[in-house]
Amino acid sequence: MDWQRWHNDYDRPGSGLARRLAVVQGQVRAALDRAPTGAVRVISLCAGQGRDVLDVMAEHPRRTDVRARLVELDPRLSSFADKRARDLGLQRQVDVVTGDAAQIDQYGGMAPAGVVLVCGVFGNISDEDIEATIDSCPQLCATGATLIWTRHREDPDLVPQICAWFEAREFERVWVSDPDAGFGVGVHRFTGEQRPLVPGRTLFSFVSGGV
Repeated sequence: MDWQRWHNDYDRPGSGLARRLAVVQGQVRAALDRAPTGAVRVISLCAGQGRDVLDVMAEHPRRTDVRARLVELDPRLSSFADKRARDLGLQRQVDVVTGDAAQIDQYGGMAPAGVVLVCGVFGNISDEDIEATIDSCPQLCATGATLIWTRHREDPDLVPQICAWFEAREFERVWVSDPDAGFGVGVHRFTGEQRPLVPGRTLFSFVSGGV
């Protein structure tokens, strides 16, 4: 999969990715709106060009409260995100890591976070890895954290099962996009107790070029 080319659809008005991006950004904005006062940590797995987070941070009233870590394996995409953060004056608040987002060690020192994004992941890994990743999310989330995730709605539509997996692990459903939206975006709030980060764990392996 040429992920650089894949990201070009974000700039095509009306594309599925452009519409999904607007929804995810809206949910990030809402998560920052309702975050408790004080510092807000944001983690983004497989962050790509950082579009989900950076433009929202730049214009949000609480931008000075936010510290973010964006982890992306493709150096072309992480370079884009790093430059975008600098262009927006966010370089002191945003840590762009070129590395494997599946390695939980990437989030040491940042977890537990108040906002966690797992976007562009669940459409590219096995069902078993989706459940295993969800099972590890309490290591990334502070109690009360908002977790935003995406998954395509093509057959087999796994969105209902993903919701069930989250909800079995003390994540409360906040919002899920309509089945006919053309994409799946979910928002869950973690109501359990944060678990310590277990070093050395691999969360998932990419197996396909989905969304």
